[in-house]
Order: sequence, then structure tokens, then C-alpha cells
Amino acid sequence: VKEFEKEQKALPVADIAASFQAAVVDVLVSKTIKAARAHQAKSILVAGGVSANRALREAFLAQTEFPVFIPAFAYCTDNAAMIAAAGYQRFMHGDRATLEMDVQPNFPLSYV
Repeated sequence: VKEFEKEQKALPVADIAASFQAAVVDVLVSKTIKAARAHQAKSILVAGGVSANRALREAFLAQTEFPVFIPAFAYCTDNAAMIAAAGYQRFMHGDRATLEMDVQPNFPLSYV
């Protein structure tokens, strides 16, 4: 990136993004396989929002050392929608926070 900027060339954003994705997929798969070996796992489950990434799914399914279970795309969601819905409900009830709000791991998500 610095070389492109120094030469005032346009950044190949798609290439950078693809390279980043490839590097992340490689690390996630290799470390998962290493951990599965170390803990004598019988299989691997890939779940959550990250499991919707096609490259990651394909990489896990391409390895043959462990059976891999991945839910259908419809079930590969993360918590973003849930957190947004909870935030909307709080907002509608007049709850406001400033930028000084701190992390609250046990923050209640509903007004029940």
C-alpha cells in the first residue's frame, strides 16, 4: 500500500481484500486443524457469522483430515442483528448513552 501511495498509483482494493481474505482463511483453517489434532477431536464444527464466508467454507471442506460440519447459509448469522434489535428497543424506550459508556458484559438486552 505504501509503495502504491508513494508512486501515486490507485490501490488495487479488490486484490488487497482478496489477499487479506486468503491470509485469514489460511490462518483460521491451519490453526483449527492444529487445535483439533492437539485435542484429538473427531470432527470440526464451523459456525457463527464467519461460517457464511464461502472461501472459509471451501477451505474447511477441502481438507480431508477431519469431518467438517457447517450449517446452511440461512443459519450462519452473527449477533449484529440481535444487538441492533436490542439497541432499537432501548432507543424507543428513551434510553440514551454517551460516548463515555463503558463495556458491560452483563448488560440486559430487554425490558422484561
